[in-house]
Amino acid sequence: MLELMHIAWGLPGGEEIIKDVSFIAPTGRLVVVTGPNGGGKTSLAKLIAGLETPSAGHILLDGQDITGLDITARARAGVGYAFQQPVRFKGLTVRDLLELAAGRPMDETALCEVLGKVGLCANEYIGRELNASLSGGEIKRIEIASVLARKAKLSIFDEPEAGIDLWSFARLVDTFEELRKNAEGTLMIISHQERILAIADEIVVIAEGRVRAAGPREEILPTLLGNERAARCPLGKGSAVV
Repeated sequence: MLELMHIAWGLPGGEEIIKDVSFIAPTGRLVVVTGPNGGGKTSLAKLIAGLETPSAGHILLDGQDITGLDITARARAGVGYAFQQPVRFKGLTVRDLLELAAGRPMDETALCEVLGKVGLCANEYIGRELNASLSGGEIKRIEIASVLARKAKLSIFDEPEAGIDLWSFARLVDTFEELRKNAEGTLMIISHQERILAIADEIVVIAEGRVRAAGPREEILPTLLGNERAARCPLGKGSAVV
């Protein structure tokens, strides 16, 4: 279980981006964080992953206070994070990355299973380097596969739909739904996509650095969709949500 307690953060010498955010993401649940662009969603994900340090508040994972841990220590504690813009690693192959993420050697069957979940054929990718020869969409899918391979206590996916074609996105939605049904840890997705919101267990709406709404999908989603099918967000200055 992930628990955020009065989290705040801002740019050095600048405005406060995250303002007193508190919510719980239970174990075994798929939590989707949504809201207007610029509302603080990605900043919040980076705070949870350890890329940034809160100026106030506490972050607890299964009761352990991880607020002061860096990204490496948080990974050891059980936090997996897929970047919105993945990093390329020259000299590292797809197999290397997945085995590093899993913490063990992986045979072709295991590699095929995890890459298949993001719409990639293992035979075509496991020996390829993570360099400029791969498209942005391919790199994104491989990074998501690496998070899936970790089977972390908490897996965070920051806008997994970005840079991915419609076929692969549909495959990812199926994968997230399968993970949701069989999840042992907590899944958190930052997304505007209605198809992802529709499979959530819990939805948290972040706008202007604050939690504007949080609760079960059945309660929150209708307030986002309304009569205009989510053309505008009723909670954040009329900005688009999906």
